[in-house]
Amino acid sequence: MLPIKDKPLLVRNCGQLLTLRGPDRPRRGKEMDALGIIRCGALLVQDGLVSRIGSDDSVSRLPVARRAACVDAGGKVVLPGFVDSHTHALFAASRVDDYVARIKGATYEQIARAGGGIKASARLMRNADERALADHLHRVIRLFLEYGTTALEVKSGYGLEIDQELKMLRVIKAARGPMDLIATLLIHDVPSRFKHRRAHYLDLVKGRLIPQVAREKLADYCDVFCDRGYFSITETRNLLSVAASYGMGLKLHAEQMAHSGAAAMAARLCATSVDHLDRVTNADIRRLRGTGTIATLLPGSVLHLGTGQYPPARRLIQAGVPVALATNFNPGSSPTLSMQMILSLACSQMRLSPAEAITAATINGAHAVGRGGHLGSLEVGKQADLVVMDAADYREIPYFFGMNHCLTVVKKGRVVFSKLG
Repeated sequence: MLPIKDKPLLVRNCGQLLTLRGPDRPRRGKEMDALGIIRCGALLVQDGLVSRIGSDDSVSRLPVARRAACVDAGGKVVLPGFVDSHTHALFAASRVDDYVARIKGATYEQIARAGGGIKASARLMRNADERALADHLHRVIRLFLEYGTTALEVKSGYGLEIDQELKMLRVIKAARGPMDLIATLLIHDVPSRFKHRRAHYLDLVKGRLIPQVAREKLADYCDVFCDRGYFSITETRNLLSVAASYGMGLKLHAEQMAHSGAAAMAARLCATSVDHLDRVTNADIRRLRGTGTIATLLPGSVLHLGTGQYPPARRLIQAGVPVALATNFNPGSSPTLSMQMILSLACSQMRLSPAEAITAATINGAHAVGRGGHLGSLEVGKQADLVVMDAADYREIPYFFGMNHCLTVVKKGRVVFSKLG
């Protein structure tokens, strides 16, 4: 049943209501195993926010609950909507040729040198108009919602040229719909025409692109691909310093293909998040501890690229570094938008417990995009973003892998997707 404007919404008969209640900061260590489960629970939504939460008996008897629209969870699992804190969801076309080349044995770097990879996406982006890109993003958002994601970070980075990067960010900013979108300016690679004028390109990014993005308020964050064959530590530090001077939050692609020292730099900069970390070291982990920087792990890329080297999630958690999970949805290295599949990979390949994985995909993901104050958990006063899953026990969500368990999605107190009619 779809609630009318301003009408309260009662979500009741929740077999396991995962609230993720806890401290107003990223969860770390043993805190990541605490889901704040209410059995036989219910919650009441007013004006898009959670107004009451507790046992089904206590919440359903409230006078306001009697006149509310109702979602009956049917004894299933109810949890906060996923917050996917690292995606490249805006792209012009797939890179299926890269996929086939990789099956035949080509490496990521070999594909890039042959004209595939990021530069292939950039060529396609140049030929895509804003309307086509907007239509693509709208379709993708609908699919994310159907899989239980209710907030989404979207990066630029497939434009490379200044005007193309701005085009991408303007499409993200103009996107309409129920999804919370968080935009990130990604400095991804150097355009081909600047191959021998690298310093000039970096000057354009620092002197034109970042200031323009800041003036138009097109992005909350700046991210740099700091890895072998892309941007060096010195280049990355200079780019992020300029972004920080314009008030942008900082993120890094780090330690994916080679150990570059980017994770240690992220710790020194107190970046909001440092992402990938497939080759992070124990020394890096010690530096990250206590900085507040969130380690965002992207196991979908490891699976798709077939590297077999998953980031050391257990060591990060045991060291007290807060861990988030994200899809890294993109056409080259992780063409999945299912956070449920990411939970399965996190548990089976990185040995997170199901509870830790859910924490990483909800409240810690929200903090990784600066939205932990109102997203990522079901607590009074926070945004009513939630998912009803076709599971009797939350552990079944990663256990039954490759499936979409999502039955109903509520965003800001409104049903935006339902299989129940």
